[in-house]
Amino acid sequence: MIPTRRHLEFAAGYLELGMLVEAMEELEAIHADDRLSAPVMRLRADLYLQARQWDLLLAVSQELTRQHPDDERGWIHSAYALRELDRVVEAKAILLEAEPRHGPVSGLLHYNLACYHCLLGEIPEAKTRLAIACRLSAGWRKAALDDPDLRAMWNEIAAMP
Repeated sequence: MIPTRRHLEFAAGYLELGMLVEAMEELEAIHADDRLSAPVMRLRADLYLQARQWDLLLAVSQELTRQHPDDERGWIHSAYALRELDRVVEAKAILLEAEPRHGPVSGLLHYNLACYHCLLGEIPEAKTRLAIACRLSAGWRKAALDDPDLRAMWNEIAAMP
């Protein structure tokens, strides 16, 4: 029997190469007792994200959040799947729920909240969230200049120091 760790390594390698079917086969070969572990669920979420299978991403991310609430990726992926399903209000709510636990250190959480607020026309709050994300990591400003979710703010973002 191949250990879960090896299946995860193989699946991650396949995923990196864009070999989604093979990655899924490795994940399916993992013993049932290990399928709800955080590393397995994270990799499954990454697979669904790459495959753009939003309903499946949402399901596994919600389960990751239930089983491992301290794992930020469950929250982030759940919200992103909802955004891709045009359920932006729900996506925002998920991240607001995660904020007390992950907000102090997660630039990605604030960046995504900036996107969701902007999409909802809540520009002042979007600016605040983007400023927090940029304070946590300067790279978010560059990402924001290319993000269509933040299009309404591109001129202001370009003028940011």
